[in-house]
Amino acid sequence: MAATEASFAQPWPVRDEVRIRSVRTIVTAPEGIPLVVVRIDTTTPGLFGLGCATFTQRWRAVRTFVDEHLARLLVGRYPGDIEDLVRLAHFAGYWRGGPVTNNAISGVDQALWDIAGKRAGLPVYELLGGKVRAAADTYVHASGATIEETIANAQRFVAAGWRHVRLQASTPGGGGYGSPRIPGEYPDAPYPDGWSARDYLRRVPDLFAAAREALPPHIELLHDVHSRLTPKEAVLLARSLEPYGLFFLEDVLAPEHWDRLPEVRAASPVPIAVGELTTSMTDAVRLVRDGGVDFIRSHISGIGGLTPARKLAALAELVGVRTAWHAPGDTSPVGAAANVALDVSSPAFGIQEGHVYSKATHEVFPGTLPIIDGWIRPNEAPGWGIELDEEAAAAYPADLSGHDAWAAGVRRIDGALEAP
Repeated sequence: MAATEASFAQPWPVRDEVRIRSVRTIVTAPEGIPLVVVRIDTTTPGLFGLGCATFTQRWRAVRTFVDEHLARLLVGRYPGDIEDLVRLAHFAGYWRGGPVTNNAISGVDQALWDIAGKRAGLPVYELLGGKVRAAADTYVHASGATIEETIANAQRFVAAGWRHVRLQASTPGGGGYGSPRIPGEYPDAPYPDGWSARDYLRRVPDLFAAAREALPPHIELLHDVHSRLTPKEAVLLARSLEPYGLFFLEDVLAPEHWDRLPEVRAASPVPIAVGELTTSMTDAVRLVRDGGVDFIRSHISGIGGLTPARKLAALAELVGVRTAWHAPGDTSPVGAAANVALDVSSPAFGIQEGHVYSKATHEVFPGTLPIIDGWIRPNEAPGWGIELDEEAAAAYPADLSGHDAWAAGVRRIDGALEAP
């Protein structure tokens, strides 16, 4: 049955005549990382909203989803019905979930919240109930080819005011995560550039032993496994790191084995943080509800935007789990603003992953939130307080992500593919 204009008409009376006029994506890569932003314009001149829809690895699919599928559902609707519009976008495709779908919906969702804040003349965090803290503490990533290089980078961050630092040092092979690749470490193996879980387990405690010697005792240390261990290996790593008092150990298991997280968490003396690979609200809820995590790390746009994330934060608060929203360079400044709105308004806040945006990104996205002495604060302007200079954005066209090529080379020493 062909859709008619009446199919997507406003379903009930609303209090004024403001309507959604257009929905479109803008893609830019000021740091070489494709960022996808949804812009929703209304029938009120100058009233528009921006939302993060960044799925860097499959950004063209997200763009198509928004421009060719979601836009027609929304044009003509009242922008204040955020919950209904997000549910419509979620249900309309029948098969639900997944990172393409959820990032597309997130772009719409966050843009609608931006419009809501602008209409109310309030920053979004006030629409969520207002502040419960003045600012969000952040952590930053320190890495290096050697332990010494990693610690030197960490010391620079500490000197700049950070109190939480994630440490990643290269381990043998070309498949390490978060630090430079060292090829050819296994010359007699079928795959000389491979990665060895056993060597990784032996090397990581050395990094943290050295860090505890070199860094002030109040500095909180974190580490990302990147989903590469078996449940038993995860427990062995957590116990070996117990003497160093990690703030959290991240992504110890691949998503295919998340059903084993409760037993890993129960046996781990180190807090467990998982969730950046959640691709539905349901996935994230199960991690929190079933006792698999101490910190929930969802990528807000990956689960569908601010609307589901605020519900997840409320659930986390009720069961004693803390939030640590995912926010590396492949979160746009709009997405970062959404993270911070939740951080300062949610009692469940634990820590915020930080990214220091480049000068070019600040030029493309005026109002981008800075991190000062390790702290990040929301804008006080209505909505997100973030703009998008489309002329500046066009100077940084996006290409396909390099992640596919990198993932193809992440293998064990016998040649078997490893979770990237």
